[in-house]
Order: sequence, then structure tokens, then C-alpha cells
Amino acid sequence: MNGGLLVAGTTSDAGKSVVTAGICRWLVRQGVKVAPFKAQNMSLNSFVTREGAEIGRAQAMQAQACRVEPTAHMNPVLLKPGGERSSQVVLLGRPVGEMSARGYHGGRQARLLGTVLDSLAELRATYDAVICEGAGSPAEINLRRTDIVNMGIARGAGLPVLVVGDIDRGGVFASFFGTVALLAPEDQALVAGFLVNKFRGDVSLLEPGLDMLHGLTGRRTYGVLPFRHGLGIDEEDGLRVSLRGTVRESAVAPPVGEDVLRVAVCAVPLMSNFTDVDALAAEPGVVVRFVDRPEELSDADLVIVPGTRGTVRALKWLRERGLADAIVRRVAEERPVLGICGGFQLLGEHIEDEVESRAGQVDGLGLLPVRVRFAREKTLTRPVGEALGERVEGYEIHHGVAEVAGGEPFLDGCRVGRTWGTHWHGSLESDGFRRAFLREVAAAAGRRFVPAPDTSFAALREEQLDRLGDLIEHHADTDALWRLIESGAPQGLPFIPPGAPA
Repeated sequence: MNGGLLVAGTTSDAGKSVVTAGICRWLVRQGVKVAPFKAQNMSLNSFVTREGAEIGRAQAMQAQACRVEPTAHMNPVLLKPGGERSSQVVLLGRPVGEMSARGYHGGRQARLLGTVLDSLAELRATYDAVICEGAGSPAEINLRRTDIVNMGIARGAGLPVLVVGDIDRGGVFASFFGTVALLAPEDQALVAGFLVNKFRGDVSLLEPGLDMLHGLTGRRTYGVLPFRHGLGIDEEDGLRVSLRGTVRESAVAPPVGEDVLRVAVCAVPLMSNFTDVDALAAEPGVVVRFVDRPEELSDADLVIVPGTRGTVRALKWLRERGLADAIVRRVAEERPVLGICGGFQLLGEHIEDEVESRAGQVDGLGLLPVRVRFAREKTLTRPVGEALGERVEGYEIHHGVAEVAGGEPFLDGCRVGRTWGTHWHGSLESDGFRRAFLREVAAAAGRRFVPAPDTSFAALREEQLDRLGDLIEHHADTDALWRLIESGAPQGLPFIPPGAPA
């Protein structure tokens, strides 16, 4: 078997990442050696592979669904927004420069098609099947000429396309029909059919519409996936409102101790890797919320300043909002604060930045004895260490180089009193360390909170991925999906006018 499939969507956030991960987990449970692929990802949530390459976190999670190690070939182009109109371009896991949206779509993107096709070919030579994820909508007619992630990759590699629509938003039939009708004949020939996502209610009431859609387009529906809480995987572009839903579908267990622990995460601009706090949200009795006002820090037992693609910009935002003063007061009162990556940098004394913001030297909050200088080379590592008597694993993604001049060592950063700072993302996913850290926070906050002794974040992730696989296995026509992956789009699919504009 040397199969492939592109999972496209009628819109952003239609469920492409979830469906891709679900198909991957279903296939691997059938004994298929499968890999995920996304030609181009735009995200501030990224991950570092074992070879030191930066890719989107969604593709890392999909690799976990496949039970394989993620590699740079699974996400050869990653765009990390640095503002409204520019992004850092990461090619095969390494940053190659900043580019405006106009410059990227004006020529650079089209030149990358060969690179992404080569990465896809490498995966197809290694695995039995490759399940590809599109981006946005394949019918973005203003961008089709330079597209390398939807129909550009489908046509370049001869991949059949499954279009996912979120029926919970409404208008799914119009979205399915319109998506096909705005594609060129050569692209339409690859669109095999549809998959309905997030359906609530009696499927029999939907079936007449699906029959009419088949009559209008000549394309079948490969499944109707019911709405389920807690089926999201690591986000790409948006901020999940309920983080607890990312790791657990069942009812949240009650606190083990007498108190809950409240965690406030500062919602800084260009926030990156906010998935760092998912492991806290998975703990019974831990309440995590994102905040943007100083008064929202008053009842928090722990304040987290998370990573950001704009450290100096985030620092300015904290000061303008009054959050910086609130954090300084917390530290003076010896109340717990944790800074991660960019959040760690801005807790220091000085930031010298001629790379990210080009602001030169900027005073930090002065809460940790750290000076930060931004280097042009990005640090991309997977460190392993020990803290609070427990083994810790993490990953680092940053331009800022920290010179630590005091305090106690803490995950290659430092600690002063009840203020901690580290460049390590993902450290809270280490169960023993997370429990030890929460015990310290609870003691400092005077809370009778006790971490659950048996919460395994890795096990919760596996349960989540199995639920995605179950969703495909139980609610999609898996025999038809198998034929599609193995043999490609059916022959003789009709053209739906008007097609793409000239």
C-alpha cells in the first residue's frame, strides 16, 4: 500500500486537524504504517523534534496519533506571525527570515512547492499511507495561483481530497457545494466527497440533505461525525476557551484536597505555546483561566506569564494594562509567579533586542536577576533535567539568550523566592515535577490543595487520540475511506459550474 489523502475544510477550524488525527489513529490500529503531513502551517504553537527541527504542534500531535516520531518533513513550512502583516518563515524546521504576507504570496510561496512535494514524497516512500491536512479553505480563489497546502499539493501529488464541514456553524450544504463549485475542473476531479463534523441530533433527519448534495455534486458523504466535547488537539491559530476540553471528555474529578488552586495566565499579544498550561488544566482541582486585567490576578494562587513571539511588545502591553504593576506587587508579597520563555525574559532586568522587535535595550520588570540578548540564531532543543527532585523533559524555541546572574537554578533559568523563570516549554507535562510544583504553589498560597496522585498527562493524551480514532471507526464509512486512500479519487466525477474564475 502506498496511499494518501488530503483532508481539506470548508473553513478554518472546520475540524481538519481532528479528522486527520482520527484517521491516523484509526489506520495505525489497523496495522498501517502511517504519517501525517501539512505542507504549510501558520501557528504560534510549535514543537521541537528530536533532530532539533521546529514544526507545528498539531503535526506533532498527529504523529503521536500515528505512534511515530515527528520529523520536519511532516510540516516543511511553518509561518509564525509576528504582527498583522508579517511572519517568520520556518523551512524544514529552521527559520529562514521574516516576510510580509504580500511578499510571501507574491512569489516565495510558489517557489516552495517543490520543497513540500519532496517532503511528501519522502514520507510516501517511508510509510504505507500519508494523511495530509489542508489549511483554511481550498476555494480561496485569490490565493489559488500560489497555493501549496490545499489543491496545489493535491494536484502536485495526485491526492484524493475529503472536504470537512462544521455543521454546528450552520450552512454546511452551501459550504460543501460552493467549495467544489469554485474550483477549476482539474481540482474538482480530485475532490472525492465530504465529511460532516460536529452533528447534533438524529442523523436520519440529515440524510435527505446528503442525498440531495450527492445529486447536485455527484459526490458522496463519507461520514457524519457527532458533536463530542473534548476532542480538540493542540490548537494552531486560536485560543481555546476551555482547556480542560483538550484532554478530558468525562466529568472533571473533584479536588483531592479541600481547596482548589486558581491559575491566571496573562493573555499577552502573540502568545505562543499556550498549550503549556494544558497539563495544569488536566489536574483535578486546578482552575485555569486567561486574563487581561490586573484585578483578575488578585485571587489567583499562581500567575503565569506565557511564551510570546513578541517579548518587548508583550512587556509594553503588560505595562499599559496595569498587569505589570500587579505582577510586581505579587512578587513583593511573595505570591507565586511563573514565567515561561518570553514570559521568563520579560521578568528579567534588561532585554537587548535587535532581532525580534529591533527595540534595542529595554528594561524588564526586574523580578529575576537575568539579562536577555536576542541572537539571530534560534535555540531549538529538547532538554532533559531535574527540578524539585523530579525528572523533567521539555523543549526550547527562542532567540533570546539569558544570562542568569543569581537566584537558584531552575530548568536552565532561575528562581528567586516564589518567582520562577525558564525557557522550557512542556515541562509541566512531566507528572512528578508538575505535582511537586503544585505542592509548592499551594503551600505558598496557603491552600489545602493536594495534587491527584494518579494523573498521567501522557495517558490522557492517548485516551484523547483513541477517542478520535473511535469517532472515525464508528461514524465514517471506513471501507470507502480505505478505498479512497489506497486507490485515489473515483473516476468520472462531474464538473460543477462555474468553476474557478479565469
